[in-house]
Amino acid sequence: MSLNHQRCLVFDSGIGGMGVVQALQSLKPELVIDYLADTALYPYGEQPDDLLIERIVRLITAAYQQINPDLVVIACNTASTIALPALRAALPVPIIGCVPPIRWAGRVSKTRTIGLFSTSATARRPYVQQLHADFAADCQLIVHGARQLADLAEQAFLGEPLNAAALHAEVKALLHQPGGEHIDTIGLGCTHYTFLLPELVSYAPQSITWLDPAPSVARHAVTILEGVPAQQRIESPAVLYLTSPPQGREDFYHAIKRFHFERWDVFESHCFNEAAL
Repeated sequence: MSLNHQRCLVFDSGIGGMGVVQALQSLKPELVIDYLADTALYPYGEQPDDLLIERIVRLITAAYQQINPDLVVIACNTASTIALPALRAALPVPIIGCVPPIRWAGRVSKTRTIGLFSTSATARRPYVQQLHADFAADCQLIVHGARQLADLAEQAFLGEPLNAAALHAEVKALLHQPGGEHIDTIGLGCTHYTFLLPELVSYAPQSITWLDPAPSVARHAVTILEGVPAQQRIESPAVLYLTSPPQGREDFYHAIKRFHFERWDVFESHCFNEAAL
């Protein structure tokens, strides 16, 4: 059956972008959202930039040709900070990125000391310092590159028990840096951390404001889609694509059902091969 509807592709290295998916579903329930996770190369923070740029452009171009989305959301800070220009040059649809919420933190902070949780790779990139200089230069920015938080977030997504001591240690590592006692605003610089936010909040002073960019990215995407006419497409359900099969397939399947995905497929190069549930 052919119907006029809009379709969106959300991309991340893992499940972090599911927070953006959830926000999009809340704001625009009729939107069909496909998801592509480059699980074969997760975590992105451990890979060289040149390799990542080439791979991201190849993967998303192939997905675009298959799905024909009206909009692409790069729900990954690492991918956004290095690959957005190349993607926008390669594809004819709007591309929305997700960057650390330093500008937002600068608007919110009263003490003018802001914290940022990020991957270790994001913490090292000049892009973070440029955001600080451009949008929050009057604030002290304290960054903690927390390598294991993304892995903990993947566990939280699957409903697995979390290591409370590890979570507490990551919060302490940020707040106990020089000047950390003055932090009144903390931004999440990795989309994975959405799934850890309740736990992170519980280990920090109640006075701290936490900034999760996922809802604002979703709002921006919906605003852009308002100016994009719906295409006539063959009706087909949303699919979650992975570049490598998940461990614990049954647990993964139950986890993605919470986000209204009824199937997942393995994405291989320029092909989509269906994986057995």
